[in-house]
Amino acid sequence: MTDIRGAVALVTGASRGIGKGIALAFGRAGIRVAVNYHSRADDAAAVVDAIKSAGGDAIALRADVSQSADIERLVREAEKAFGPPTILVNNAGILGVLSNDEVDEAEWEHVIRVNLTSAFLVTKAVLPGMRKAGWGRIINLSSVAAQTGGATALHYAASKAGLVGLTHSYAARLAKTGITANAIAPALIETDMVTGGLRASPERIPIGRFGTLEEAGETALFLVRNGFVNGQTINLNGGLYMSS
Repeated sequence: MTDIRGAVALVTGASRGIGKGIALAFGRAGIRVAVNYHSRADDAAAVVDAIKSAGGDAIALRADVSQSADIERLVREAEKAFGPPTILVNNAGILGVLSNDEVDEAEWEHVIRVNLTSAFLVTKAVLPGMRKAGWGRIINLSSVAAQTGGATALHYAASKAGLVGLTHSYAARLAKTGITANAIAPALIETDMVTGGLRASPERIPIGRFGTLEEAGETALFLVRNGFVNGQTINLNGGLYMSS
């Protein structure tokens, strides 16, 4: 599949931040986008309006992707609107900036469920449609924290490292089905989470600036368009972490 126009994408946590950037890039490329959100209905509606204003098609769908029942409804609604999603971006997540001593069992389980278990559950829900189509793209949003431990708490880093392992497993097991699985590990993209939650400075980045939502979106589009990239982690970090 070289022409992605008309393909259906489900982007979780797409009302703001990197999810928003990816949803907008997909819409500009002619992909029909199911914009998932949890609580920011107005922000999700604004993303949909922006996609439609640019000539694309999108719908906002509320769901808590850490809950199986919500996921089942989310996928049904996406299928009713556009057909089965063959592009999935598991982006939904929470930050949890705490000292390691502050992370108790309940906090650990909450972050792991929202950041990691949700990706497993949503992927499981959309895989039958991808298999039937004989084509699919799974993109998991990891983080530089998975590689360095990051400035966040250990449960966040663990959840993002878990996404890389999940990506490898899907990539290996689905390789002959036309479905690829890859991860993006961003660092300090200019989002509310980075500038507000982390209060990060662009001086930490070797190139001296934050990454943009457009750059995040284009990275995801690359992974959609290229069927030979599989099981990889794309480091979108301005040189903060350099891999061999």
